[in-house]
Amino acid sequence: MITMTEIARLTNVSQPTVSRVLNGSQTVSPEIRERVLACAREHDYQLNALAKGLQGSKTHLLGVLVTDISNGFFASLAKEIETAARKNGYSIILFNSDYNPRSEQEYLDVVRRYRADGVLAVPIRETSQEWQEYVKKLDVPVVTVTRQAQGLDSIYVDHVQAGAMVAEYLVERSFQRFLFIGKEYDGKYVGFRRALDERGLGDRTANVIYQEDGQFYRALQGLLQAGRGRVGIFAGNDIYALRALDALRTMEIPVPAQAGVIGFDNTDLGRYLNPRLSSVSQPIARMAQAAVARLLDCIDRPGPREVLNSPFSAELVIREST
Repeated sequence: MITMTEIARLTNVSQPTVSRVLNGSQTVSPEIRERVLACAREHDYQLNALAKGLQGSKTHLLGVLVTDISNGFFASLAKEIETAARKNGYSIILFNSDYNPRSEQEYLDVVRRYRADGVLAVPIRETSQEWQEYVKKLDVPVVTVTRQAQGLDSIYVDHVQAGAMVAEYLVERSFQRFLFIGKEYDGKYVGFRRALDERGLGDRTANVIYQEDGQFYRALQGLLQAGRGRVGIFAGNDIYALRALDALRTMEIPVPAQAGVIGFDNTDLGRYLNPRLSSVSQPIARMAQAAVARLLDCIDRPGPREVLNSPFSAELVIREST
């Protein structure tokens, strides 16, 4: 690839002048500016974004950190973020923590090394002190997406509200026992359990932490055989819901006659299952656009400001699984 020094030789100007032109300076005469840019275009010169960052200029790079890129929801979210960033002249660097806190910290270190202008993050556990402390070290604006993180700009769906919405629907559909698949600290479970407690159904509610298939299958089987009445299963994401449906099929438990399943994220796979999966839908495109807009505003106008707490509403999409 051609260098600035070679462009200077070909255009008969100094290397510092070439540097000023390629970094957007307006202090060079129009004639020289056009000569340098024409040469750069002819030889497909690519400005070194990392070098720009080291000089204190914007790199026009955004770090994007998600927890599980194999989950269709996060793949769609990353795509929408990239689209919104590209419209504003930015590129993204995508990282997948795979729910591993050590990987999360390592990738944030990479973001620092690449001098990204800002970070859009789906933290593993946004309430942890470790996350809060590590984010402070980045020294660039950070916006959390799909999670509400104290002290940080947050664009998210209110998981507590969504969990309560699912509980209310399952009660209305005459389900009598209830199961949540996911972490107990998940806001979806908090809202789900709280709504059932308020209706005097808390003692009929259980929680299973998804692990490997065999353990999950045995735990689910034990819960389903422990009592009578239709079981309403709320899965923390569509992948867990898919595995719950597979386990129910293996146990020959009819869906939704004896057990109903609701997922979360409304990914494309749910539309093609048999039975098709009921799920909670999040406004992915709107959240991505709002998160990118907020981050770019923080980059363009640095300085103290009020923390943005922006919850979006979720929608329950009903299909054959309930």
